[in-house]
Amino acid sequence: MEMESGHYLDLTSLLSLMPNHEAYERIIADNTVAFIEATGSSHNHQAWKGGYLDHIVETMNIACQLYQTLNAARRLPFQLYEALEVMFLHDLEKPFKVGKLLIFNNPANGTPMQIEATKANRKALRADLIDKYGIQITLDQRNALEYVEGVPDSKYTPGERTMGELAAFCHCCDILSARLWHDKGHVVRGGSTSWE
Repeated sequence: MEMESGHYLDLTSLLSLMPNHEAYERIIADNTVAFIEATGSSHNHQAWKGGYLDHIVETMNIACQLYQTLNAARRLPFQLYEALEVMFLHDLEKPFKVGKLLIFNNPANGTPMQIEATKANRKALRADLIDKYGIQITLDQRNALEYVEGVPDSKYTPGERTMGELAAFCHCCDILSARLWHDKGHVVRGGSTSWE
């Protein structure tokens, strides 16, 4: 398999590794323009037009390589596809963020909406989209989506393990893309043996 040879996979190949790939393909098809135009962030990582998808593909490719390496060293308590689903979903609200607003069609009834792009509203939109597309996620995946960017001080409790194993893995994938390779992903072609 190309993944096992260290190839950089394109989005179609990455989605094919997920059992419920049709739902994810529908999300892209229904929101193609927003996905293609969105940046990965305003200025910290993949901050160019199309950077959102570049960041998603980058984190999913990092997940493939990390999973293969770590699982060979010590069996991981989750499947690769579970991490890939989290990496696809972790910034799902970003294509709908325009300045300080979220602009989208209400997933419940399709009416156009504009709301302030607060952290809580972004999280709620992501949850609504996951529900709208019928994506079933496990408790471990919920935990990973909650803590993919790390555990904030407000949620840290000494003596308790807030971030689960899948969340820790996904956090590593996200942080590597956003901080180590913040300027990578826009020149890589899927299916390539090169990551440059």
